[in-house]
Amino acid sequence: MCFSYVLVYIRACFFQAAYSALPSFVSTGVEFGARMITIDGKQIKLQIWDTAGQESFRSITRSYYRGAAGALLVYDITRRDTFNHLTTWLEDARQHSNSNMVIMLIGNKSDLESRREVKKEEGEAFAREHGLIFMETSAKTASNVEEAFINTAKEIYEKIQEGVFDINNEANGIKIGPQHAATNSTMGGSQGGQQAGGGCC
Repeated sequence: MCFSYVLVYIRACFFQAAYSALPSFVSTGVEFGARMITIDGKQIKLQIWDTAGQESFRSITRSYYRGAAGALLVYDITRRDTFNHLTTWLEDARQHSNSNMVIMLIGNKSDLESRREVKKEEGEAFAREHGLIFMETSAKTASNVEEAFINTAKEIYEKIQEGVFDINNEANGIKIGPQHAATNSTMGGSQGGQQAGGGCC
């Protein structure tokens, strides 16, 4: 398993101790972390599960698709086989998740350009074909890691604003905080919990 996305996202230079919990192992092959971000002036709490991408953990990973608002599908740009398996993992994610779940495709290890086996254009083409967001990142240097989570959260937030996600149904991976519940308004001013899963190659 490569550098944990949760570990990088929570502990990197943009770590905010006032809001974030350090990652902890939930079960074999799964790490959990939380992070507060701000989108459109609203505080949003991301609850993130980092599931192992190995075949042996697939049944565990499936259980985390359910109730997730977003997912990060990660492949290793230095290993062609991880890219070749994307279709299988994507089908698995869509079969076991909410049909509106936002999926970000990530080509990881962008710091190892000299060892690249998968062109950036191939990742972009796969994302276009399957309606995914796409970025290349480096979990080692933290390049674009924060952006990957924030961009995924923004897509989820936009779907909430458009009414695609039913905010009263926690099965969609979205939980409205106490301020929202008290005012019965839209997401403004409350702490909402958005769940996102990330698999690492």
